Amino acid sequence: MRILLVEDEPDVAAFVIRALKNAGYSVDTTPSAEQGVFLGKTNEYDVIILDVMLPDGEGFDVCREIRTVKKKVPILMLTVKSEVKDKIKAFDLGADDYLIKPFALEELIARLHALLRRPQVVIEEVYHFGDIVVDTKKGIATKAGQIIDFRTKEFALLEYLLRNRGIVLTRSMLLEHVWDMNIDPFTNTVDVHIRSVRRKLGDEEGKIIETVHGKGYRINA
Repeated sequence: MRILLVEDEPDVAAFVIRALKNAGYSVDTTPSAEQGVFLGKTNEYDVIILDVMLPDGEGFDVCREIRTVKKKVPILMLTVKSEVKDKIKAFDLGADDYLIKPFALEELIARLHALLRRPQVVIEEVYHFGDIVVDTKKGIATKAGQIIDFRTKEFALLEYLLRNRGIVLTRSMLLEHVWDMNIDPFTNTVDVHIRSVRRKLGDEEGKIIETVHGKGYRINA
């Protein structure tokens, strides 16, 4: 899943990015309110995390601007402002959650999971394909009861395909959501990872992850 982090404190940003990537998320980041608005309106994100106090504006304004275009993407405000009036302002502008600094990374990850479980974002958490079970909440896949040793990006790729099963996803879409905006658009990393995921699933013939020639990949419903 792809996350936008708008945070101007380098130490906090690095701290959060490291935790999110370890949890399997793809992260785009910027310290600028203006750039945050641009990225939030332009790209497709599963969650947007906004710091309130930014050098060139407020996260409240970023939230309001993004909401003019993106109505459903979950937005989590991250701030030192703990007064009730600030929380009310954030929710009135379209924020979905509000986390006060300093915070525990475990709580941040838990809140992200809660936002992603909302019906318009995630329909299911556990998927079954014969003797294969993929639990996206726990981040575990098994085949015949044995854990499949997926690397972080492999599992993230599989999860994104599952969440959009029945839909053909282009290589560009997979790069944008599983990796980040800095990835080389001409890389063959998607195909390499697809082959590895298929091999680990025992799906070398592409019956689970189907190749749609000239378009991309999909998992059939």
